[in-house]
Amino acid sequence: MDVVLGLIFIIFWVWALIDILKSDFEDNIIKLIWLLVVFFLSILGAILYYFIGQKQKI
Repeated sequence: MDVVLGLIFIIFWVWALIDILKSDFEDNIIKLIWLLVVFFLSILGAILYYFIGQKQKI
């Protein structure tokens, strides 16, 4: 069970990183900030990006 949950977290984290890299934001600084937040805060950063960062894309 723990392995499955860990795999889901890793997939969600990688999805967030890929989505940030592929998306256009109003400013490249915002993109860099989201990359750093998701990279260093791991799953918490990915969750924050899902709820907040998605709205900042153009």
